[in-house]
Amino acid sequence: MEKNLLIAFLLMGVVIFGTQYFMPQAPPTPAKKEVTQQAAPPAAPAPQPANAAVAAQPPGSAVAGTKEESYRIETDLYKVEFSNKGGVVTSWILKKYKDSKGQPLELVHGPARAKAGNPFSIQLNGREMNPNLNWYLFAASPAADGLGIDFNYSNGNTRAHKSFRFDRSKYVVDIQSDLILNGVPTPHDLAWRGGFGDHFAFNGHSLGTTVRFDKTVNKLETKTVKDASNGWSTDTGNFVFAGIQDQFFAAVAINRGGRGPVELQTTSDTFVPYSSTDQKEEPNIGMAVGGSAENQLSFYIGPKDLDILKTVDPRLEQMVDFGTWFGIVAKPLFYALNYVNTNFIHNYGWSIIVVTIIINLLTLPLKLSSMKSMQKTQLVQPELQRINEKYKGISMTDPRAAKKNEEVMELYKKHGINPAGGCLPLMLQMPFLIGFYSVLSVAIEMRQAQWFWVTDLSQPENLPIRILPVLMVATQFLLQKMTPSSGMDPQQQKIMLFMPLMFAFMFYGASSGLVLYWLTGNVFAMLQQYVFSKVKPGPVTPPSQAVVTVKKKK
Repeated sequence: MEKNLLIAFLLMGVVIFGTQYFMPQAPPTPAKKEVTQQAAPPAAPAPQPANAAVAAQPPGSAVAGTKEESYRIETDLYKVEFSNKGGVVTSWILKKYKDSKGQPLELVHGPARAKAGNPFSIQLNGREMNPNLNWYLFAASPAADGLGIDFNYSNGNTRAHKSFRFDRSKYVVDIQSDLILNGVPTPHDLAWRGGFGDHFAFNGHSLGTTVRFDKTVNKLETKTVKDASNGWSTDTGNFVFAGIQDQFFAAVAINRGGRGPVELQTTSDTFVPYSSTDQKEEPNIGMAVGGSAENQLSFYIGPKDLDILKTVDPRLEQMVDFGTWFGIVAKPLFYALNYVNTNFIHNYGWSIIVVTIIINLLTLPLKLSSMKSMQKTQLVQPELQRINEKYKGISMTDPRAAKKNEEVMELYKKHGINPAGGCLPLMLQMPFLIGFYSVLSVAIEMRQAQWFWVTDLSQPENLPIRILPVLMVATQFLLQKMTPSSGMDPQQQKIMLFMPLMFAFMFYGASSGLVLYWLTGNVFAMLQQYVFSKVKPGPVTPPSQAVVTVKKKK
């Protein structure tokens, strides 16, 4: 999107400059599984070391569940449900967040479970697990304090153990898994397939990626469903963290102890997502992470909130990507918005308006200089018209075109005119436009931020006719009409009036906050143009002298 916006603005700049230079003449929420057994809260036991439960089982002993049961662990932040069939997660709710339908945010995609499996299923790299323990009943051992659960299975020769340990007030879960198949310790991964995050979000199924931070190159890398279109795509390396993410949430395994290489698999699971409007199957991101016979990882499963991520591991901040090219503008812009909202306004819609006004005030001297340059351009219109008449009919490839350009540039230089002055106000806004786009795309603070009829500033308006884009195009036309155009020919005026239609195409599907930024800039520019015209009226072209022919009487 950054590249598309940059190209769009460059093209608009070429149009504006070129016209001045070469034409100077005038689905339902999934049902929650009923809890059949729930851990109770008192005192915490000492945590077990990795593989303790498996190692404690004597060879040949059998450990398994007798029937399928559900278990729930609830903290200040989570409501998580488990099944002992495979020792997997069947529901993972973030209690402090809601989905795009206004319901508690469920990270597990219901329609995917039957096809792709439940989160934290065991998965081998490139081969089937035999026996497939994801269908077996594990013996479950809930912790006495209600903040942990262990699952164990053994038939003597094949043994598996999973342990989940929660913190009551943190988005961190310590997860261990150990696997012995037919007497052989077997490297394996823990999977989360079938999409992740807010499954009802606009176009949400296309926003998921797998993510990893490679310590060796000190770089964040991602993969999309396209990277797994031909099957599983596997990456192994010295990853600080690796997992899955959507626009605003993440589930990543943190390799705290640096216990060797971490394996991350990326896959594409195809089914009908909740956000589908035509009930068409779409590819959804999936992942599996681990790579050892004994995996011991801390999972961060929660919002991509900078303040929260810092407290867990400062390197997790890398997941909030403000952009490669314009991050230098976007990140300060985010902090400015957050500061204004937290300390003064307490509404991100109004904060966007206030910060936009401040930006326009800071760039006002450059804009006034541009307006003066445009006025000077109108004063030399008669001379420009004479140059055009002199070289009328020549093509761009004609050698005389270079001579024409030299004469025009000499005229501009003589009168102190910047030929790109008309583009300057537009080009000044480009870094801030892309900066706002980045902030609204990645900052979770903007998610579901309301302003009047807008329910989510990070998304397009949820209305049959989107009001903000219509207002933006209307103000763009009015601003175009208010901009002095004396000496501009009708064809050039038509080209300039076409610009708001280009903006309509660009902004109609954009986030409401981005449209609000541009709309505010338009209103400010209209006020600026009005004041400037009152304080310093534009030059008046002297009236042409009429030639009167007097007929003598005979």
